[in-house]
This record gives sequence, structure tokens and C-alpha cells, in this order.
Amino acid sequence: MEFVYFTTAGLVLYFLSSWILTTLEQARKKQFKHRDLVFFVIILILSTSSFNLIQYLTSS
Repeated sequence: MEFVYFTTAGLVLYFLSSWILTTLEQARKKQFKHRDLVFFVIILILSTSSFNLIQYLTSS
């Protein structure tokens, strides 16, 4: 069952990270020079925290 949780979280985080990046660029009124690196940092932070939370909640 954990596989479903992690897969679902991964898909949600992908689209959430894309939305956050687009929102940041719109607020800045300019695209980031290294857009892929900014996306990677966003998804890395979100996935690390959410995957740790899922692991903590499912381990009990």
C-alpha cells in the first residue's frame, strides 16, 4: 500500500512544483535562467519532507 502513497505523492508533487515555479516566474515577470535547477530544488525539498512524513505515518 505504501507504493500507492509514494506514487500518488510523487505525481502531486510534480504538478505542485511546476505550479510553484510558474507562479514564481509570473511574480518575477521573467523566466529563471536555469529553470530546471530551480524546479529540481523545489521538488527535492517537497519530496524529502513529504516522503519522510508518509514513511512516519505508515510505519506505525
